[in-house]
Amino acid sequence: MSKPHFESASAPFTAEGLNYHLRVGPKDVAPTVLLPGDPGRVALISAGWDEFREAGQNREFVTHTGTLQGEAVSAISTGIGNPAMATVVESLARLGARTLLRVGTTGCIQPQIALGDLIIASGAVRLDGASQAYVRSEYPAAAHPEAVMALIQACDALGFTYHVGVTASTDSWYLGQGRPGWQEYAPSFSRNLLPDLQAAGVLNFEMESSALLTIAGLYGLRAGAIFAVVANRNDNSFQVSGVERAVAATNRAVLLLAEMDREKAAAGLRFWHPGLRTVSRADGGQL
Repeated sequence: MSKPHFESASAPFTAEGLNYHLRVGPKDVAPTVLLPGDPGRVALISAGWDEFREAGQNREFVTHTGTLQGEAVSAISTGIGNPAMATVVESLARLGARTLLRVGTTGCIQPQIALGDLIIASGAVRLDGASQAYVRSEYPAAAHPEAVMALIQACDALGFTYHVGVTASTDSWYLGQGRPGWQEYAPSFSRNLLPDLQAAGVLNFEMESSALLTIAGLYGLRAGAIFAVVANRNDNSFQVSGVERAVAATNRAVLLLAEMDREKAAAGLRFWHPGLRTVSRADGGQL
């Protein structure tokens, strides 16, 4: 079998549009894409769809594409970290994706949040290097308001406990999140990080959202993020739970965003607001 020919070192795609990193083309990716970090979580997401196919698999990037109640949707794993997320967002923007929803895990840092709860990001503290390569640090990593509203409505409809606020997004699981390194290595700036962010009201640490939200903002994409809390930095507990709830909420948010888009189109508007939602479409109806 001949190897694909990628036409440019600047944007590695074949003449048919196959992407070097993800190994998918324009026909393999839906306009709405869910972004778990873990490749194994892609199958958990697509199990809730009507149908799907594996559209691509390369390195840590596994792609499923299918339909959910008639809506086209894809799920692509991003691996760990903001640099990998930046590569995925760049590839997906070129492949035609326009809505990107991260489905991740996280460690909470505020006392009112428990293991298994969900956190919806309104924005991210940019403690990563990848987003700094795109724009000066003062530029906000803000979630799209429609994505935030859809995730909130989905969690309410499903009866899930959730919190909304700012995440801290880093490139390091250890020192970058205020944990000591090997042999308790911990410089002063790392030791101060956790209490400083707690005082600022930041909800959690994770490792992919600042690149996602920053780049999506620059490119005019609709992006959001939801996390299952698997670590509690207040009592130093760790338990993987809530992932299935995060997946269910995100799949439901796909339907809510599609409904928002139809309501915007019917009203001839670019932006959705709650006044467009009729009583018959209120939560608890066909969605």
